[in-house]
Amino acid sequence: MTAELLLDNSAWARLDDPSLPRDRVEEIAIALEERRIAVCFPFLLEAGYSARHAAGHGDLLEELLALPVLDIDETIERRAVDAQGQLARAAHHRLPPVDLILAAVADRHDLGVLHYDADYDILRSRTDLRFESVWLAPRGSL
Repeated sequence: MTAELLLDNSAWARLDDPSLPRDRVEEIAIALEERRIAVCFPFLLEAGYSARHAAGHGDLLEELLALPVLDIDETIERRAVDAQGQLARAAHHRLPPVDLILAAVADRHDLGVLHYDADYDILRSRTDLRFESVWLAPRGSL
């Protein structure tokens, strides 16, 4: 099975939110098991940052590294910087750099981004990056 989505920390951190419908949790769990959800280096750093202790960090990274890991190449770097310039011209350049990189990775690999973060909708509407913006749950519901 090939990856369809790139995982953002905004979604990952909310997978255990009690407000998230059980069927959505199961849907994401199946997609993770089937390796239809990929990760990249900036996400791994963000997820690792949230670990409470060394053992938790190791377990978390082991789990996440079992998913497809997409590299960041020079093309992705250029696309992210160019997108930031497009946002600056639209007075929206203060988006987090990790979101820019993930959107550029998704664009490069023709993936959607699984998230719970309105920044991805801004990136879709204000830049030429092309990716599907896939909300974990409806905006404002978690």
